[in-house]
Amino acid sequence: MNEYHLVMEVSSEYQRNPDALKGIYARSSNGTQVPFSAFVHFQSRTAPLTVNHQAQYPAVTLSFNLAPNVALGDAVAAINAAEDRMAVPASIQATFQGTAQAFQASLSSEPMLIVAALFAVYIVLGMLYESFIHPITILSTLPSAGVGALLALLICGTDLNVMAIIGIILLIGIVKKNAIMMIDFALDAERKEGKSPRDAIYQACLLRFRPIMMTTMAAILGGLPLALGSGTGSELRQPLGISIVGGLIVSQMLTLFTTPVVYLYMDRLRDWASRRKERRRARKHAGFEPSSA
Repeated sequence: MNEYHLVMEVSSEYQRNPDALKGIYARSSNGTQVPFSAFVHFQSRTAPLTVNHQAQYPAVTLSFNLAPNVALGDAVAAINAAEDRMAVPASIQATFQGTAQAFQASLSSEPMLIVAALFAVYIVLGMLYESFIHPITILSTLPSAGVGALLALLICGTDLNVMAIIGIILLIGIVKKNAIMMIDFALDAERKEGKSPRDAIYQACLLRFRPIMMTTMAAILGGLPLALGSGTGSELRQPLGISIVGGLIVSQMLTLFTTPVVYLYMDRLRDWASRRKERRRARKHAGFEPSSA
């Protein structure tokens, strides 16, 4: 026994216009034939062939291109402002997709990413130097690097995109080596040679100047091809190179002067905290001792 799948359809003369629906009858509850036109209203109008859905809701996609010399962040802000002026009803929701969505996601997670990186660096430095104070001295070099990266991007007319943010995060690991090289030598001189903090950090600045300059110049020269390169994919590499080079130049000019100052003030803060702790311990101990009278 053979089985065949049949597709039923009306004759071609009934497919030409909607008036053919008038000749279709439906059986009522009492068995009589009732034409569709008695209980159905139909009309001709234009309608989409397909309806796209997103998250189970009908969706319409509107695409846009950036005008010359217009940043993606500015375009996103202009679209949001236009949406606010239109006062769309609550039943209509607008979201970005593609590159604009990736841009918003990167900006929303950027603060948490930087805070997590700084916290991880602080924990590692605190364990290495067995101190709560001097890791802050090392991290004090990072604001100058961030300012330098932003200034370089502003001067070059480059957007703060995902690659530029990655460059700023890379600066966290590159720039702090200036302070590490000086503070590591100064702490060693204090502990082993018994020098004062001022003499120790002064000697560290003199002896560590050459390796600091060598490592910084190597990093800058390594980032220049990214910043000055052209060709296919250069628009992706240039923000990374510009942020690295700009951050290194500014931080190199500032940290050689600011790090010793921060080191001395942090050392005074550590001494003040130690003396206060000793006085508190002495008062606590004296309160349990019997009176000599």
